[in-house]
Amino acid sequence: MRNILIIGAGRSATSLIKYLLDKSEKEDLFLTIGDLNIQNAQKFTSGHPNGRGILLDVFNESQRKEAVENSDLVISMLPARFHIEVAKDCIEFGKHLVTASYVSNEMQLLDTRAKAKGLVFMNEIGLDPGIDHMSAMSVIDGIKAKGGKMLLFESFTGGLVAPESDNNLWNYKFTWNPRNVVLAGQGGAAEFIQEGKYKYIPYNRLFRRTEFIEVEGYGKFEVYANRNSLKYQSIYGLEDVLTLYRGTIRRVGFSKAWNMFVQLGMTDDSYYLPDSENLSYREFVNSFLPYSPTDSVELKLRHNLKIDQDDLMWEKLVDLDILNNEKVIGIKDATPAQCLQKILEDSWTLDPEDKDMIVMYHKFGYELNGKKHQIDSKMVAKGDDQTYTAMAKTVGLPVAMASLKILNGEITTPGVQVPIKEEVYAPILKELESYGINFTETEVPYLGYNPSTVVG
Repeated sequence: MRNILIIGAGRSATSLIKYLLDKSEKEDLFLTIGDLNIQNAQKFTSGHPNGRGILLDVFNESQRKEAVENSDLVISMLPARFHIEVAKDCIEFGKHLVTASYVSNEMQLLDTRAKAKGLVFMNEIGLDPGIDHMSAMSVIDGIKAKGGKMLLFESFTGGLVAPESDNNLWNYKFTWNPRNVVLAGQGGAAEFIQEGKYKYIPYNRLFRRTEFIEVEGYGKFEVYANRNSLKYQSIYGLEDVLTLYRGTIRRVGFSKAWNMFVQLGMTDDSYYLPDSENLSYREFVNSFLPYSPTDSVELKLRHNLKIDQDDLMWEKLVDLDILNNEKVIGIKDATPAQCLQKILEDSWTLDPEDKDMIVMYHKFGYELNGKKHQIDSKMVAKGDDQTYTAMAKTVGLPVAMASLKILNGEITTPGVQVPIKEEVYAPILKELESYGINFTETEVPYLGYNPSTVVG
């Protein structure tokens, strides 16, 4: 038997585990799933002859090392900051490693040692990053192969609620880590290139500079810029491209409403609120507003945000029950961002019958034989239920497929890497199609950068 160790059995691991268990008999696999919560580790392998769940504390060095040593390949589904110790164990014991996370500086420093031992350390092989890399490089390599020169690349991805489950005024529910949603866009200005000009959007303007896109059958969406698009110049071989822009997809109107929280300061994660565990939602909101001996919190909030009582923005705030004086934050030493997250989770948590949806949209502009062309590539994937969500499928399936192909000697290039080589992306994209994750590519007139699509 070939042993695969999966560390972390959270919501994104469900489709990963199912895929490998379904293949286990044919592929001679045995899965060990380690998690700090043993019930999580065991629930998907109960009764299966080729899998087991174990208690695994990644900070317990001897426990972690023993689990890694007894495997042939390790899949880390831990938060990104916890990968590095696992990676060092994989170097020590000569084991391949697969993660869905961005390559950290610490991980990149292991490249030489991984290559020396012939180990594949595959990272960024989930959704975003992951499927975006593979689907983009498939088209970019095809354009270059026929002699085309890349002029434009724009890439947008969003984890959203499916239309049939979209029942709040924000047209949004949490389909992945809520904390990442609340902190989105912080840590520096968004950086990108438009028509050869470097552009920057500071955080306080990020959610008022949105581009609109249309996806057939699903309507109109908006996109706000991701933090740093420029690093993809070298990753994708686009050093001479004139436009390079990556963004996050939301339904139209979300960003304008979210900007209210940004302007109030509620997304700040840099300081703690005293007595936050006893703070009511209404008191939390009032703490960001000027003192008045006469005006209500409602009046001060509308005045501060410059919105009227009949404004849709006000209705969206009311929809969150954010002014409730009975509900309390209940988190000790919470930051404003943590308080806001708690309030949003009351309204934006998926109900048991809800389904999520992933939308991805690439634009490729290129010149060939003196003429300019554009290809639009779109993908929409829906979840089956609250166990096998679209997020779990699009994150977990590429991880599982890459892991099996590494074990089978189909992916052999050693070192710390991301899935931008044809040996990786071609077979995985092909297999993903059989799971309903496929891209529709359309030739459209070359538009370049259209400033009429930008708000702000």
